[in-house]
Amino acid sequence: MTTMTTRTVEYPADGLTMVGHLALPAGVGRRPAVLVGPEGMGLSDVERRRADVLAGLGYVALAFDMHGGRYLGDPEEMLARCLPLLADPDRMRGIGHAALGVLRAESRTDPERIAAVGYGTGGAIALELGRDGVNLRAIGTVNALTTGRPGETARIRCPVWAGVGSEDPIMPTAQRDAFTAEMQAAGVDWRLVVYGGALHAFHHPTVDHPTVPGVGYHPQHARRAWHDVIVLLTECLPVTE
Repeated sequence: MTTMTTRTVEYPADGLTMVGHLALPAGVGRRPAVLVGPEGMGLSDVERRRADVLAGLGYVALAFDMHGGRYLGDPEEMLARCLPLLADPDRMRGIGHAALGVLRAESRTDPERIAAVGYGTGGAIALELGRDGVNLRAIGTVNALTTGRPGETARIRCPVWAGVGSEDPIMPTAQRDAFTAEMQAAGVDWRLVVYGGALHAFHHPTVDHPTVPGVGYHPQHARRAWHDVIVLLTECLPVTE
């Protein structure tokens, strides 16, 4: 009897050597697959565990890297890396496409059945893959209500689910309105869930280093948001069809 397995994968992107975490479900046949994008600090055990859980549910899952194997625990260093990245859709797409290429190349992956789930900067990358016309079955994001270049959101070919904290100062009401207006105008099948009382990165367990203002863990909403992500995948990317 086989069990879920994991391995580290290295690949080039954004002028760096990225170090991702690939989790494979039990069995030998092809399975639907999920890209998992991290918060701005970068790939951590939080995203690795989420990839492992997805593999346990029957998905091939790749938690991708954004910073060349580094975790940016210094807020100033993180912002210095992420703010220019978030302002450059082509760079975000390059990072996303590189990870997508690794996932598609895995023999267990069904290349026609892939979804992208991302948090913060990783969620913005997932959205940019959609805006680039990538054939995804679903896009799920938490605190990543980024808007794109004019007209490109119409290229999104799958449902989009987004979660945000009501008290998130980084994704305030005006940003929510801009995101939903863009999705609606493009004819995207979109959903937005606002989690009452939650701050930015409410899904991410408390870290032992400084963070930017407005960040805070909300355990109950973290569980709810993960449940909502699983519901999205169950609907749009079932393990068996």
